[in-house]
Amino acid sequence: MPLDATDETQLLGVTARGRCIFTFNIRDFLVLAQSYPNHNGIILAAQNSWNISSLIAALDCLLVETEAADWIGEVRWLNQWQR
Repeated sequence: MPLDATDETQLLGVTARGRCIFTFNIRDFLVLAQSYPNHNGIILAAQNSWNISSLIAALDCLLVETEAADWIGEVRWLNQWQR
């Protein structure tokens, strides 16, 4: 995906590939989730709330504890997997 791809292009691109998207861009992706309710999942996090090791650990937990089918149309906060 091009580095200058719009938020909408990114969401539609990952959805077309059967993937969810992780983003710190909370405001814009909450709006997009309403416009495209059949997306494959949006994972949100507030950037200033994480360091790299806790971010990786939470994403790892998310990957272990969920399946692709769990994410259809879902918008969830990464904090749910923070340990």
